[in-house]
Amino acid sequence: MRKSFDPTDALAGIVFIAFGLFFGLSSLLRLDIGTAFRMGPGYAPLVLASVLLLLGVLILLSALRTAPEPVTALAWRGMLFLLPAPILFGLTVRGLGFVPAIFLATLLAAFASPRMRPWQAVVLALAVTVFSTLVFSYALGLPFRRFGPWLPV
Repeated sequence: MRKSFDPTDALAGIVFIAFGLFFGLSSLLRLDIGTAFRMGPGYAPLVLASVLLLLGVLILLSALRTAPEPVTALAWRGMLFLLPAPILFGLTVRGLGFVPAIFLATLLAAFASPRMRPWQAVVLALAVTVFSTLVFSYALGLPFRRFGPWLPV
């Protein structure tokens, strides 16, 4: 039986483990952890660092069992549409407001897939906008403007 090894996944696992250890030890040494019922300021960072450490171990173990994938062409379309989407959101959220900014960013990101039809992208953008508005504005009550000063709403 021939064993396989994926060095890129192994490196990713090692990076996750290193960050998990760094932030876990940092929160243990510098912050009060508290208990599950009375959480201190270091409790959440320690839990997140533990999750990061666990993910790193799982990725590292999977790297020892899988063969590396062959290098394929660079996904230019994905980079062209996905990378500018959060930038568009950041540039328009104050002027347009949360609802139009999340709609436009999602619409732009949807076209990263070559199989996405325009009507599907609009439906996806509407669904993400409604869900995000319900969660962040109504359920969590975050104080942001749904519609900004650039719009006559």
